[in-house]
Amino acid sequence: MKKLLSVAGAALLTVLAAVFAFGQPAHAAAGFSVANGRLYDANGTEFVMRGVNHAHTWYPQQTTSFANIKALGANTVRVVLASGDRWTKNSAGDVANVVSLCKANRLICVLEVHDTTGYGEQSGAITLDRAVDYWLSIASALQGQEKYVIVNIGNEPYGNQGYGTWATDTANAIKRLRAGGLTHTIMVDAPNWGQDWSFTMRDNAGTVFAADPQKNTVFSIHMYGVFDTAAEITDYLGRFRTAGLPIVVGEFGFNHSDGNPDEDTILAYSQANGIGYLGWSWSGNGGGVEYLDMVTNFDPNQLTSWGQRIFNGANGIKATAKEASVFAGTSPSPTTSPTTSPSPTTSPTPPPAGCTAGYTIVNSWQGGFQGEVKVTAGAAAITGWTTKWTFANGQTVSQAWNAAVSNSGSAYTARNVDWNGRLGAGASTTFGFIGSWNGGNAIPAVTCTAS
Repeated sequence: MKKLLSVAGAALLTVLAAVFAFGQPAHAAAGFSVANGRLYDANGTEFVMRGVNHAHTWYPQQTTSFANIKALGANTVRVVLASGDRWTKNSAGDVANVVSLCKANRLICVLEVHDTTGYGEQSGAITLDRAVDYWLSIASALQGQEKYVIVNIGNEPYGNQGYGTWATDTANAIKRLRAGGLTHTIMVDAPNWGQDWSFTMRDNAGTVFAADPQKNTVFSIHMYGVFDTAAEITDYLGRFRTAGLPIVVGEFGFNHSDGNPDEDTILAYSQANGIGYLGWSWSGNGGGVEYLDMVTNFDPNQLTSWGQRIFNGANGIKATAKEASVFAGTSPSPTTSPTTSPSPTTSPTPPPAGCTAGYTIVNSWQGGFQGEVKVTAGAAAITGWTTKWTFANGQTVSQAWNAAVSNSGSAYTARNVDWNGRLGAGASTTFGFIGSWNGGNAIPAVTCTAS
């Protein structure tokens, strides 16, 4: 298990991240690829990770875990490996077996080296450069598996000290892997024990992405106590979306010794915005964080409260995971974003436009809730929409996504953003928000006006 230190009192930087636009990579995709901030499989189908972490290197005998994780609905498993520097090395043969287990169970395999955890602060932790040595030493187990494997260079590669070289070191590690012949999608973790409270990854992600000759890098943020409010979660992930840079929540929990992460917002915002997530962890935690086990003693019939939440809860794995299309044996057409719909060509003089809207409470907890509004075009295509509703019980909206939301007292207005206003006849899109309530949370009537 990793070590996470409290960051209470740490000063968070407020410099805005630069906006970057990255298009389809120039190389032909033999495996996964990245375009416009999203991940696509070898068929060109968008893939959103929904899965968990599995501590294989410490529990190599638990090979049935792959089938059990799949049976509960996951489409991805992030597998803990060791370079031999802090824990016993996982050989090329062992890694090849892990990949075969992932493939047999129709899971995408994210492989990570854990020995880098907390470098600069954790005794014995290794550099990213040393992690690259490991990857190149087991390249025979990786080459030819680009459709099924994503290479996560090193887990939480810096603690809370010495992380100023993260961008340079990460860029150099990516370039070494490429020079060594690895063409897989590469995943890179944030510093600060993965939580990037210094915004080092956020503000340098564009530079690191550009350093990859294949433009095929995904960024991974770990969300524990640093991300204990909806505002922190939506702001961090939203900046990557705005910048057109691919981001996943590579680890998160429902509780932690350094604070209480807001797992409801992590799940809701990720689902609404097509962002992957990988919860920590399947089983085998120790050192006082046993509560992060999703199942007890690797038994899938003994789901813990955390396991129930992530697998079976709102916006959880079972309800949202879609298997990678490479396991279907066909090459389906590329998909669109989860929350957008394609716009068909309209006639020069379109008929009058119209739309309807439906309001749903997706999740609710004491004092708060997650709402969603689905907007559907009528019999003709529309180029924009505006929805309105009035809360009857004093509810308020604090965070919203996929719409521009404003209010005057209890009366709320939500308008489309640039990319989801155009809807074909009968097509739909959704937007979501986090709200608060006290005493009552009645569902309001919502009107929709189209243009």
